[in-house]
Amino acid sequence: MAGATITGSRANRHRGEVEAVLNGERRILCLTLGALAELETAFSAEDLNGLAARFSSGRLKSADMIRIIGAGLRGGGNLLSDDEVAAMSVEGGIATYAGIVGDLLTATFSGRGEGAAANP
Repeated sequence: MAGATITGSRANRHRGEVEAVLNGERRILCLTLGALAELETAFSAEDLNGLAARFSSGRLKSADMIRIIGAGLRGGGNLLSDDEVAAMSVEGGIATYAGIVGDLLTATFSGRGEGAAANP
């Protein structure tokens, strides 16, 4: 796989979705409001701005990536625990994991897409 997400995917970027191949299976990931609340708790962030600031530092541990991918998978309708996510493999290794996380955070926090300006 050349990149973290799949060209021509069934993911809807306007809803903040990305698609990635994990364990050889195409999956949709989305940081829904519930997934973001999960991450706020996991990272002890006071609010979404704190969470975004934490992620924008560019310094993520592998455990952080597991939490983010796990929350994204659950937000996308995949009922997987963080332990199950930790055991998953991807073609391209750590660079692909980092790309999935980056794509997911960009889709969530970039403010691009339909309805992004609906609530300025």
